[in-house]
Amino acid sequence: MKDIDIAKKVKLKHINKISEKLGIDNEVIETYGKYKAKLPLDLIDLEKVKKSNLILVSAISPTPAGEGKTTISIGLSEGLNRLGKKSTVVLREPSLGPVFGIKGGATGGGYSQVLPMEDINLHFTGDFAAIEKAHNLLSAIIDNNIQSKTNSLNLDPRTISWKRVVDMNDRALRHVVVGLGGTTSGIPRETGFDITAASEVMAILCLADNLMNLKERLGNIFIGYTFDKKPIYARDLKAEGAMTALLKDAIKPNLVQTIEGNPAIIHGGPFANIAQGTNSVIATRMGMTFSDYTVTEAGFGFDLGAEKFFDIKCQSANLSPKAVVLTATIRALKYHGGADLKSLTEANTDAVRKGLPNLEKHLENIKQFHACPVIALNKFATDTDEEIEIVRKEAERLGARFAVAEVWAKGGEGALDLAKEVIEAAENNNEHFTPMYDWNWDVKKKIETVAVKIYGAEHVVYTAKAKRDLKKISELGLDASAICIAKTQKSLSDNPKLLGRPKDFIITVREIEIAAGAGFVIPITGNIMRMPGLPSHPASENIDIDNEGNISGLF
Repeated sequence: MKDIDIAKKVKLKHINKISEKLGIDNEVIETYGKYKAKLPLDLIDLEKVKKSNLILVSAISPTPAGEGKTTISIGLSEGLNRLGKKSTVVLREPSLGPVFGIKGGATGGGYSQVLPMEDINLHFTGDFAAIEKAHNLLSAIIDNNIQSKTNSLNLDPRTISWKRVVDMNDRALRHVVVGLGGTTSGIPRETGFDITAASEVMAILCLADNLMNLKERLGNIFIGYTFDKKPIYARDLKAEGAMTALLKDAIKPNLVQTIEGNPAIIHGGPFANIAQGTNSVIATRMGMTFSDYTVTEAGFGFDLGAEKFFDIKCQSANLSPKAVVLTATIRALKYHGGADLKSLTEANTDAVRKGLPNLEKHLENIKQFHACPVIALNKFATDTDEEIEIVRKEAERLGARFAVAEVWAKGGEGALDLAKEVIEAAENNNEHFTPMYDWNWDVKKKIETVAVKIYGAEHVVYTAKAKRDLKKISELGLDASAICIAKTQKSLSDNPKLLGRPKDFIITVREIEIAAGAGFVIPITGNIMRMPGLPSHPASENIDIDNEGNISGLF
């Protein structure tokens, strides 16, 4: 059966039953129908957070379809619950861009899903819409201020870095001109759209500690300069209050359930190739408040989401995972071993062996953070025993824990071996992670440290624009910001064609965007775009609805 068919056969429990399982009084949750609820922030207990085991799920460099981190995360949490550990999986919300683009859904797969999958994949509880509206409110206020004769801040339109956002892959919106149509329609200027997942408002929501911290961060958003070179922030436009009002419910994490009736918390949705790639600090702390084991994931390969999880989220929120699950697949190893995408379901032990250096590099990166790795081989029906054995022996050679996970086919039962390895790793790990860099280092040193140590680059070069951006960052007093590098997910380098474990390559920083409210700057490398485009045949072509309201085509 397809994922959506499996999901529809599950008899969902009322969300009150899920909150009871967590130990939360039903009187305090805010229900959205029968199967979804918002959790109030005052439930978080930081003393309990300190005692919970946080498990991060990451992956090797993925194929275009992804390697199943979400599926592994859900299955692992199910497996931990089967072993008597109170576990909650904490995930990001799907963006409509990938849902209608390549992936067709992002709620796990097979018998390892979060439900109701149709709602979660589409509008859910409206968080993305609220983030989009808050972002675009600031955009409207900026253009109104430029137009205004009585309330003007003397903004120079040429310096405005704030764009608009929409939760859709739409390459035609990357570069636009606004303000056309005459003197009453605004001042013409060049701007563009990013996808909502790349919005600084999304980043801020996912890093905020509480509502007032959210408001303060929103006020710190950098807009541009006046004609006399004075920097302008959102607080100068008195925008942060209204923006926060729009986000008063979106800041609360969402409670749903897994196929096996265990709790799942889903909140926030930044991509890892163009943003920080992890769910909200609030959601993670909420899971840790009520669980022995909290399983979370970071987008794309370890070089992207996991690096940002450690260097941005963990440093900001004082979190330290007890173990890192590195998701690997036979098909991804073949892909990095030179096999064609169309042949990944065919047995090819030679390609698997040739792809192992990519696995080895990601394992090295985990150890650089002083984190404890566990390799999870996400098994597909086309994998052969001989291919699996090659990976098992490589794990032994590298001294890493290893388990085959059959969570798509068997749910929690298929994750029991993995769960046992994770429990042993967590119980025997007394180390606190070591960040890759100190936020107080200068920006270039931070970029070059990640590029050389995590990506394996020889060195970094900067375009003239990037050099000007570095100067601007220094002038604004933002040198002590974290860095959130935008880079292709297809390669350890900034060139998507360099598969496996490339060496002696150069990372090119094209420009550096400022996200002062989020507390980081965004070096943009190679040809990465913060507004993706749709493929030739988007997943939306397969999504439909019948007269009874039954949705099909999501997976």
